Amino acid sequence: MTSAPSASRPPTVVLVHGAFAGAGSWAPVLRRLLAAGVPVRAVVNPLRGLAADAAYVAAAISQISGPVLAVGHCYGGAIITNAVPFTTNVVGLVYVAAFAPDEGESLTEIVARSNDSLLTTAVQPSRYPSGRDTTATELIIDPARFHAVFTADLSRSESDVYAVSQRPIAAAAFEESSGPAAWRSLPVWAVVGTADHVAGSDVVRQMARRAGAAITEIDGSHLVMISQPDAVTAVVLQALEAVTSSRSSP
Repeated sequence: MTSAPSASRPPTVVLVHGAFAGAGSWAPVLRRLLAAGVPVRAVVNPLRGLAADAAYVAAAISQISGPVLAVGHCYGGAIITNAVPFTTNVVGLVYVAAFAPDEGESLTEIVARSNDSLLTTAVQPSRYPSGRDTTATELIIDPARFHAVFTADLSRSESDVYAVSQRPIAAAAFEESSGPAAWRSLPVWAVVGTADHVAGSDVVRQMARRAGAAITEIDGSHLVMISQPDAVTAVVLQALEAVTSSRSSP
């Protein structure tokens, strides 16, 4: 069931987390949005595959009454890119240190173009059951390298909490080709962490420019929404104000 935007209802901000994380990674931003009276939800991203995860998030968005501002971090950016074309109520996109792939691209291809990303050298594989008597590969960031690669601007003790509570992502998610890009038909904002060594600051910036995004650069790591929540929240509120004003204009 889908929900079309309503002119009388304020947009709900939907936060989509990325790889190696859970919805709780948005907690600092959630606290600020809730304090500002913004309708908001942080949805769970299954991390099992690009198409499957996008379908799950699209279903969650479509069941929200009224318009939605979709916000994605890291792999969550690829998810909103692929999920939103299957919804009718999204009015804008915000990418936070996030992938914004074009149709036909895979995340592996994008990361390979980066000079800033350390992702491929830092992942640690393991096996998980993918069906009766079958297994597949999933990935986490090597906990010993997590602080240097993922959270260099957090304290070691705070970083270690995230390092030992990672949610693995199916390796296949990085190999799937992206579908039609939502950013081609919606207003876009992007946050680039200038010290992002996971997605890679360089390719995040390139993708944001290609998407025609209003870009904000923040001196922060890949987990910029945790290390710099005020700055990230400010971008979300800016986008929210813009899409709200646009919808109320004659």
